[in-house]
Amino acid sequence: MVQRRGKERRRAILDAAAALLGEQGYEAATLKAIGERAGIPTASMYHYFPDRHQVDAELLRQHVSELDALIGAALDNPRARTLPEAVDVMIDLHLDYFRRHPSCTELWFAGRHETLDELVRAFDEAQAERLWRYLVERGFVPADTPLLPLLLAFEVGSRLFDIAFRRSPAGDEATIAEARRLVTAYLETYVS
Repeated sequence: MVQRRGKERRRAILDAAAALLGEQGYEAATLKAIGERAGIPTASMYHYFPDRHQVDAELLRQHVSELDALIGAALDNPRARTLPEAVDVMIDLHLDYFRRHPSCTELWFAGRHETLDELVRAFDEAQAERLWRYLVERGFVPADTPLLPLLLAFEVGSRLFDIAFRRSPAGDEATIAEARRLVTAYLETYVS
């Protein structure tokens, strides 16, 4: 009973944090505000999370896990027939997820804390390697294509998404279009 109540409270805290992040932005989602939203006294919040950064990290880990599963499913059932289509699939997956989960967008781009940066960097590196294998297996890039271009493409894409979501809560379409052009053109330089 006590363990179940603890899990329910942790879930309430994470749900409250997601709602505040999505509605009011990163700065508004303080530990005190999250506790008030979850109906948990601030002093009790420390029993579940030692600080706000731990709440942010746990919530971002959940988002990363969901996004990873979506990307895995897309690459396991490929619909892309060309390199540009593969880039579009990756961009569309990220864009759709960020639009549906504004709390993720806030943590990904506005939550500039070392733990969050490490989570995003590790995710991008893992996805870059996953996409590199996919592109090589599908013959979209030669087998001797180094991994570095995919790592750089993810880094550049992430920065452009940051700009797009600073320009508009839904992601500025013009910036997203430029991200598609830039990443596709860069990766196409590796195609024979």
